[in-house]
Amino acid sequence: MTADRFIARKLKFQGKLAAVSIAVSFLVIIVAVAVSSGFRHSVRDGVSTLTGDVRISHSSAVAAEQAPLPVHLPSEETILGFPGVESIRPVAVRAGIVRSGDVIHGVLVKGLPDRPDSSLCVSIPTRLSAITGLKEGDDMTTYFVGEKVRVRKFHVTEVHRDMLEMDDNLVVYANLADIQRLNGWSEDEASALEVTVSPASRSNLAVNDLTDMIGMRLLMSGEEAEEGLVATSSVRTYPQLFDWLDLLDFNVLVILVLMIVVAGFNMVSGLLIVLFRNIATIGTLKTLGMGDRAIGRVFLRVAGGVVLKGMVAGNVLALLFCILQQTTHFLKLDPANYFVSFVPVHIDLPWILAADAVAFAAIMLLLLIPTLFIARVDPAVSVRAE
Repeated sequence: MTADRFIARKLKFQGKLAAVSIAVSFLVIIVAVAVSSGFRHSVRDGVSTLTGDVRISHSSAVAAEQAPLPVHLPSEETILGFPGVESIRPVAVRAGIVRSGDVIHGVLVKGLPDRPDSSLCVSIPTRLSAITGLKEGDDMTTYFVGEKVRVRKFHVTEVHRDMLEMDDNLVVYANLADIQRLNGWSEDEASALEVTVSPASRSNLAVNDLTDMIGMRLLMSGEEAEEGLVATSSVRTYPQLFDWLDLLDFNVLVILVLMIVVAGFNMVSGLLIVLFRNIATIGTLKTLGMGDRAIGRVFLRVAGGVVLKGMVAGNVLALLFCILQQTTHFLKLDPANYFVSFVPVHIDLPWILAADAVAFAAIMLLLLIPTLFIARVDPAVSVRAE
């Protein structure tokens, strides 16, 4: 055991308020990181469900009713080999009008290939349920206007929260085969192909780069089946959403800086109190031949132990809060403003550890300031005064 470590064990940190400040600061930092990550995952998952991370179609418009394209493209294997691509799924889209009693409302019916329900079963958004009064188990009469009006009676098996209920384009999810038959298409035709990207590759830059790669591949393929197809990025389709997420990340950065400053200066004041109370000890150590840096390490060890304990306590409290919010959703939000009905949290361990490391390092750097006081202590004066 080194001398500075032995001496540090004998000293006590008197600043309880500083220790509490450290715990509260780390609590706020971890919760902020978890909430930011939760919003990003929730919004990106919602966008991916609605349009895919990258959409391949004859037009960049999500709701456009266009000529069908093949379910399997000649370039499908090449696209699946691009970095970050998880899957490609065909979808069929058709605009319709829902009638329930005297209430009439426009919807966008989207056929998905992976729905577990039987034919003519649908999942409707909560806002449509509130407008029409439809609920699970009800039948939903829907009119589709084209060359002639077609009527379908769907069975509501689920009411879901649509992440992007920001306008009147309420999305009803149905089976792909139902919409293909409605449009008069074969099972090998679809409105669009949606490319799903792995969560690790869903950054704005990565999604846009992948979209450009897919678009270039379609343009250069020379295949008749891919002629006129375009690739559309979800980031470019909903720029307001991703700008809002970037702003949220900036707010988290501001919170991180503020909490580090608050905790750091509370620790600085606490360490100064410890130094003032141990002036005689500092003088004695200098008399025994210990240098200023070695003495500084002694007090930094004392303060570092307090910071470490506060960090652990703050992390434990933050994780407990996140787990409670994940399971109960007790903190609610207005989905009209925040796109979700509750505060989403996502425990992203790498980001949490990174935030801990940055905050701990910054606080320890701030604690170098009061150790400069050690050089001003005159051992002859301090020992004689004692």
